[in-house]
Amino acid sequence: MKKIVREFQFTPDEEEKIARLADELHLTRTTAGILYARGNDSAEKMRAFLHPSREHFLSPFLMRGMKEAVELLKRARDEEWRVAVFGDYDADGIGALAIMSRALTRFGIEPYLYVPERADGYGMSVDAVDKIFDEFLPDLLVTVDCGISNAREVEYLKEQGAYVIVTDHHELPEELPDCVVVNPKLQDDYPYDNLCGAGVAWKLACALIGEEAYGLLDFAALSTVADSVPLLGENRDIVAEGLKLIARNPRRAIAELSGKGDATAQSLAFTVAPRINAAGRMGDAHAALEMFTSEDDFEIREIAEKLNAYNVARQKYCDEMYRNALAQIYAEGAYGNVIMLAGENWNAGTVGIVAARIAEQFNRPALLFVKSGDMLRGSARSIDSVNIFEALRACSEHIEEFGGHSQAAGVNVRAENFGALKAALDKFLGERYTREDFAPVLPVCGKAEDFARVATELEMLEPYGVGNRRPQFYIEAESTDASPLKPLSPHLSLTVNKMEFLAFNGVQNLKFLRSDLKKQLVFEYNISQFRGREYIKGYLRAVNYDGESGKRVELDLFCNRLQAFGEEALPARILSQAEISALIEEKLSACAYGLCVVCRDRAVLKEYPMLGSIPVEVFSLSSGSVCNAVLVSPDFGTDLSAFRDIVFLDAPASGVQTGKAALYAAEERPHGLELDCSREGLLAVFSALKKYDGSFVGESLAEAARTLKTGVCEEQTAFALAVFAELGLVALANGILRIVRGVKTDLNNSAIYRRILGKEN
Repeated sequence: MKKIVREFQFTPDEEEKIARLADELHLTRTTAGILYARGNDSAEKMRAFLHPSREHFLSPFLMRGMKEAVELLKRARDEEWRVAVFGDYDADGIGALAIMSRALTRFGIEPYLYVPERADGYGMSVDAVDKIFDEFLPDLLVTVDCGISNAREVEYLKEQGAYVIVTDHHELPEELPDCVVVNPKLQDDYPYDNLCGAGVAWKLACALIGEEAYGLLDFAALSTVADSVPLLGENRDIVAEGLKLIARNPRRAIAELSGKGDATAQSLAFTVAPRINAAGRMGDAHAALEMFTSEDDFEIREIAEKLNAYNVARQKYCDEMYRNALAQIYAEGAYGNVIMLAGENWNAGTVGIVAARIAEQFNRPALLFVKSGDMLRGSARSIDSVNIFEALRACSEHIEEFGGHSQAAGVNVRAENFGALKAALDKFLGERYTREDFAPVLPVCGKAEDFARVATELEMLEPYGVGNRRPQFYIEAESTDASPLKPLSPHLSLTVNKMEFLAFNGVQNLKFLRSDLKKQLVFEYNISQFRGREYIKGYLRAVNYDGESGKRVELDLFCNRLQAFGEEALPARILSQAEISALIEEKLSACAYGLCVVCRDRAVLKEYPMLGSIPVEVFSLSSGSVCNAVLVSPDFGTDLSAFRDIVFLDAPASGVQTGKAALYAAEERPHGLELDCSREGLLAVFSALKKYDGSFVGESLAEAARTLKTGVCEEQTAFALAVFAELGLVALANGILRIVRGVKTDLNNSAIYRRILGKEN
């Protein structure tokens, strides 16, 4: 379960300042606080943030190397040099090439464009340089979105007689290329260092052709959101102005990929960018380059269809690769500070996507590699709290080459060094970061309040993205009226404190939402329009709950416990309570991952105070990260096979998937359930059930027990239902209870009955 944390905390003096700013700008303190936390500590900065504009653009000549780059390009134009532009194969690199090709053309230079394929590796290579010289013989080569880590290749270019301009935005290596370099991360007078590659190319375009470059802002906006750079500072102005340009006159290439609907930062990031990236990931980056440099509508439409097909194929391949990666993780375990995997037949173009999914699920940096002879080519993805570029640099003695930034990097390593790199990264991360840095969290801006006004103000904080995430809030609740939007729908609707919430694909949380566990619902405000009216809703993003609260939920826990009684016991090692306590303490102190403690009765947790630091979850685990966990009354078949050790605090050890985990169970104790096991008592309940034959009584055993009026308590009804279902006398399917006629059996044929009666262990 992710821990809810405040995205920001303010001192009393800051609270007072925020209140003054809120009054001055006529904002709620909630919105003013969000703005303040995101670096806007004055009314002037807040106004600039709320009203992004081209008026805030910085002079490109404040950037180191810009003047020299322009002078060299002027010389190239005046002396009619042959100029090549070398880009990267992702959406940022394609956008940068589209900008630079058009800017150079308007400047008076007809450039030759080159984009490598992912199979060629990240950045420039000697082989790529040779290809360019075989085809074009440039006098000057300009890189976009790459080159900062290619000092050796730049020297090779110079040996061939070419001048070089490197424009890039990635982290600076220890050795810079010996040529004209434009990178906002260099020490200079340019006050903003988070531009993407296309953003840097656009600044060079501004330096070359002035305000004519503003017509290329749509490319810069697309690349900025695609490359996941922070949507703060000048990036925010670039994206806002680019979106205006797209809304007024969408370029054909972008329109073909975006489909219907308004252009937003989210639609560019999740609809257009993946299709551009799909071309490179599927080995045809040149198709995306052609589409974004063509002016032929028919050609653009044809290539768009190809990119859409690539994207479908990419999605299918990523899903297969993700399942393959999970299988490796489950087989090898994931109990360190980093996850590293390699696959013989994986696609180099998709390892980054799958690495990001693995990093998100396991809340640790993930590096996935493709085997190519004695070399492994891979991608690294990280979590917000861990700088993977810094970690790779610290372990560079085991790496052939790498480049990137704090959250993502390309990495090449020799197969023989794979194990050494994994060990070195694990050690470095363990020494540099604490367990808290790896704990999964849900950042919130505070409690829900003043729904209508806050929701309206938050619209002014668009565009949202990295560094300016859509604010999340939480609201407290106990039992709710959650229900599917329509029969068999995976989406839920519910109302809390007169506000309507939608939970997309939230059906897995239905049991939690309906229970009386004390809950915190994490959500985003959303304003939608229908027939001229505005509607404010909350989009549910997560459900956190107190696993030790609630009274009505005891019936659900009891029913899961009954089902476990009916299952064959797993081959667990039986230990005394003292031995179990020592084992848990040992595992918790040794590692933050791999231990799952299971109990059927929550009361038993009081006997193990060392578990107090771990959130208690019920029914199923909310995360697949294999963080140390406590799970109460798991649903039948819950998969715990990724854990290294599973400890059952109260018998039976059954009802869950355990894989290769080591199993431990405490000595069995009396179940302590006071139920009528007499034949007469159970037959009386069966007689009462007959009048409900064919009726809807609930989707679960607990719901049915609450619904049925049998003349006995809910626990007794649930017990009887469980026994009768096990014996085949009744069936509960799709919420309908049916009596099965003609079945002859004996109560002793029910494992649940025998267990409660005490006839077997």
